Amino acid sequence: MEDVLAPVRAAAPRPRRRPAFHALRVATVQRLCDDAVAVGFDIPAELTEEFAFAPGQSLTLRREVDGRDERRSYSICSPAGSPPRIGVREVPGGLFSSWLVHDVRPGDSIDVMAPTGAFTPDLTVPGHHVLIAAGSGITPMLSIAESVLAADDRSRVTLFYGNRRTDTVMFADELADLKDLYPTRFQLAHVLSREPREADLLSGRLDAERLAALVDGLVDVRGAGHWWLCGPHGMVRDARRVLTGLGVPEERVHQELFFADDEPVRPLRHEEPRADGPVSQVTVVLDGRSTTSALSRESTVLDSASRVRPDLPFACKGGVCGTCRALVTEGKADMRRNYALERAEVDAGYVLTCQSFPASDTLTVDFDS
Repeated sequence: MEDVLAPVRAAAPRPRRRPAFHALRVATVQRLCDDAVAVGFDIPAELTEEFAFAPGQSLTLRREVDGRDERRSYSICSPAGSPPRIGVREVPGGLFSSWLVHDVRPGDSIDVMAPTGAFTPDLTVPGHHVLIAAGSGITPMLSIAESVLAADDRSRVTLFYGNRRTDTVMFADELADLKDLYPTRFQLAHVLSREPREADLLSGRLDAERLAALVDGLVDVRGAGHWWLCGPHGMVRDARRVLTGLGVPEERVHQELFFADDEPVRPLRHEEPRADGPVSQVTVVLDGRSTTSALSRESTVLDSASRVRPDLPFACKGGVCGTCRALVTEGKADMRRNYALERAEVDAGYVLTCQSFPASDTLTVDFDS
């Protein structure tokens, strides 16, 4: 993904979607390292409820570039109950990330959609949360860790965090502060792939072999309540394989995927639908309003339905961020790619409309569910 951190999630009920964008004032721009910043927003009093977020959720930003509506989704790094901040690492040539890292200043105005996503822990249930992150995948993990530790003094957090070098670590100071604040309940292991550490186990890539060794030495697997994975596709894949081998139940493993310039995950490409091609009667439910149209089966639900409902929510269009998630309540949709929904969500009937094609004579997708 160009610079998307994309939330993937459990089938727990989500708040009703609010697809409208609001112009928010940039409150702070904090330099984290040479190629990364944290951007904070002022929330007007009348939008306080709408922009209340759970740890691990994300914000979708919008800007117009050469007449095009460009959107990107970024995870929130601040703890629940505080003003939202997002973490952004520049992707070389990134249309959005380069702008945010180099050009945006406090006082600027940016169009922002209300928080979305269910890569979120239940703060009312104490437990041991194990976080596995690489690079900018730390962004939602910082929010989760700080929120979990503050919510209940019986909760613990273990974080394995992979980076290339010390000077590329995002939120290094915040993590150190968190360790000082919760010395007995927050366990932190920095793993660096291009800078030697005193311990060999902490030097190298956070791959399956190293992760298995770290977990074996530092985590009581049976006592861990939930496992949270966020990073490039390869790291998330390796982590899931390790956890499966350790017998961790699938429902306790939650992932948020992002992709970088070396592992692109691009939107589906297909030819323009034929004028005489097959169609389905598709009903879209969004914000309490239903719209039915004859849509081509050769185009994704999102692409086709957006022509009659331009207010449909979306961000990456690559099957990663989950912003376009909807529930199929009638008919069948063929979802070609899924990096955002967990098995329980798919089993419950949810699809990513940016990756789904109508596959029945009638189809109803509900964005409000």
